[in-house]
Amino acid sequence: MGFRLPGIRRTSSFSRKQASSNSGVVVPKGHLAVYVGEEMKRFVIPISHLYQPSFQDLLSEAVEEFGYDHPMGALTIPCSEDVFLKVTSSFNGC
Repeated sequence: MGFRLPGIRRTSSFSRKQASSNSGVVVPKGHLAVYVGEEMKRFVIPISHLYQPSFQDLLSEAVEEFGYDHPMGALTIPCSEDVFLKVTSSFNGC
């Protein structure tokens, strides 16, 4: 049993093979894909989340950990899935 947060969609796990190929996974206009946690779970979030101070804190952590030249080429958030969901659930439809 699970719950659904507004504005966030979890997609299948990410792999390096998917990163190097155009897998045809479409990200809707006004959204972006981010990868979270050790398992690199993929979430599609609204771009408006980027303007939230708590999400900007997560982005700052990503810069500290990976810099601006991450080898995977994807936006990766270095926190647990639970922390990511807690932060983004507070946005409620932003």
